[in-house]
Amino acid sequence: MKTKALRLYGEKDIRIEEFELPEIQSDEILAEVVTDSLCMSSFKAVSQGANHKKVPNNVSENPIILGHEFCCKIIKTGSLWHNDYKEGDKYCIQPNIGTKSNSAPGYSYKFIGGDATYIIIPKEVMENGCLLPFKGDTYFEGSLVEPLSCVIGAFNANYHLKKTFSYEHVMGIKEGGNIAILGATGPMGFLAIDYAMHGPKKPSMIVVTGRTQSKIDLAKKLYTQEEAEKEGIKLIYVNTRDMENTAEYLKSLTDNNRGFDDVFVFAPSKELIKDGADILSYDGCLNFFSGPSNKDFSAEINFYDIHYNATHFLGTSGGNTDDMKEAIKLIEDKKVNVSKIATHILGLDSSKEATLNLPNISGGKKIVYTHKCFPLIEVDNILNLDNNIIIKEIKEIIERNNGLWCKEAEDFLLDNVPNI
Repeated sequence: MKTKALRLYGEKDIRIEEFELPEIQSDEILAEVVTDSLCMSSFKAVSQGANHKKVPNNVSENPIILGHEFCCKIIKTGSLWHNDYKEGDKYCIQPNIGTKSNSAPGYSYKFIGGDATYIIIPKEVMENGCLLPFKGDTYFEGSLVEPLSCVIGAFNANYHLKKTFSYEHVMGIKEGGNIAILGATGPMGFLAIDYAMHGPKKPSMIVVTGRTQSKIDLAKKLYTQEEAEKEGIKLIYVNTRDMENTAEYLKSLTDNNRGFDDVFVFAPSKELIKDGADILSYDGCLNFFSGPSNKDFSAEINFYDIHYNATHFLGTSGGNTDDMKEAIKLIEDKKVNVSKIATHILGLDSSKEATLNLPNISGGKKIVYTHKCFPLIEVDNILNLDNNIIIKEIKEIIERNNGLWCKEAEDFLLDNVPNI
């Protein structure tokens, strides 16, 4: 079977190509990818090529398929998996599959990645329990399971003392505590706001910061203070652009200036990390979520507080399979609405340019419909376009669905947009 895919050959060298897939072995699965969500981690892989820790050294001779946030439909199972995986059903993949070589779909493999029409899923994905059924309404929501799982992983990785002077830790954010989500006006920050409001452990206060008022206004619209109040949470948005002492102001928002139990940093900024460290309460935990490209990146933190105030620091890079399972359930049960961060749609034919320019494209997640020819279009902006009859119909569907990408829009696109 032939597949079309976006393949990485080296630094900034990516190509949309058609090539033949081999026949699957008894321990493999053939799948049709329907959607992939573009991720900044893929841009980092494209920027670094073979220097990336997950990209093979011989990628120039053996290119890999990009994309790790995808939702697929099983076409054919090898004999080993007939009883475990159902042909025709939707599945998503936990890309951190746990190999000794740190290999991952979307970074390391010749025949599996999200930016493709058809793929072969290797045995190690199934052997490690990383091919997960998804019963949500849409494929695009299945592509947003992995990003949500990264946020869940960050919240689960934070920890606090069981009691003062105890050596036992309680994992997760502090129930009823104060959370600060710094630099949170991108798609991952938005998911963090959503999860903080609707996850299993609820804080009493969430403070969200950003430096661009239009992005803060969008966050306020998507995740309202009224919605937070229904969950028993005080939600505050703060524009820190012109503040002289951000940490002092943020601490003033908490009772008796005590600070924050959990701080999440969503941008690789030295200033943001320092502010985050300075607003930690006793036993406060800071999670550096945003992975920097610079291997020498460092920032100033207060070691007096580490010694006397029991503050602690960690970083998380992706979630694990349990985090993925929790993300799937939250989406299936409609507790977290990931459609709010699906801001762009495109076909595979537009994926090369979009991936290379990802840092310069504003908004949230970009959903690739891998079988389709379709330009990169902003969902909000589609309401202002006056193009062909397909665009017109999609506009009407989005208008009927509160301006959000949705099942009706996806179904129409899959049925009516030309294949690549």
